[in-house]
Amino acid sequence: MTPLEDQTPVFEMTDVHWQSLGKSGAGHKHRYGHAVVVSGPFGQGGAARLAARGALRIGAGLVSVVCRADAVAEHAAQLNAIMVKPYADDTDFLDHLTAIKPQAICIGPNLGLSSASKTQLGQALTLGLPMCIDADAITHLSDRSEPLPEVANRQSVMTPHEGELRRFIPEVFTETSCRVTLARRAADKAGCVVLFKGPDTVIAGPDHAPMIVSSKTFQHASWLATAGSGDVLAGFITGLLARGFDGFDAACLAAELHFRCAEAFGPGLIAEDIPEMLPKVLR
Repeated sequence: MTPLEDQTPVFEMTDVHWQSLGKSGAGHKHRYGHAVVVSGPFGQGGAARLAARGALRIGAGLVSVVCRADAVAEHAAQLNAIMVKPYADDTDFLDHLTAIKPQAICIGPNLGLSSASKTQLGQALTLGLPMCIDADAITHLSDRSEPLPEVANRQSVMTPHEGELRRFIPEVFTETSCRVTLARRAADKAGCVVLFKGPDTVIAGPDHAPMIVSSKTFQHASWLATAGSGDVLAGFITGLLARGFDGFDAACLAAELHFRCAEAFGPGLIAEDIPEMLPKVLR
């Protein structure tokens, strides 16, 4: 670790954090927000469903998967409490997304790298809502050939692994290997919170000093190295954003709970298990 990484504070759950994750008996589902996950094309919707399940388990009052009409059957066959909201064609995407009134949007998990999916990302960014920007959406933002609108909402959270971050800020990787510096520079460029994935997850934001969420105290965190794990993390973040959490807090809490779910399940963990461990962790 670099000296700066050694000096960066490590996130610790407090009673206040646990209390903030609870729900009031006087509340109703609309009080806890509508989280929307944008699905990729037909046959590639599993990532969106994993994210949606994560958002629902972490307490969003309503969760919807927005998809093309040809993907409805795929989603509807596997979702019950999560709503499926199809749009007729790509020209209807923005109007459709606006009409369902999300409080937070997750976009990127298996979104695809087509020009149509890049257009969708650009349209979603124009809404100015808190977003979790993950996976393919980060790759689109890294493409300098056709710039996208800036991330207007500073409460949004970008969730790159090292390869995605390297595409987003290649010039910074030539200057330093310090993960804290890399996360800070990415947050400055993106204008939002950046959660840089890893055993020591670094979270940085334009308005916050960096924080590390460490896996070192969790024996089974290595089992999170499995397909779909990051999609669930994106769902956790989106659900917290929909509930009204500050983007930096949402990122820290989601990363910590992600590690704790892995610890609660143990060896053999797959992505589908992660949301199902969250009730146990919260109890």
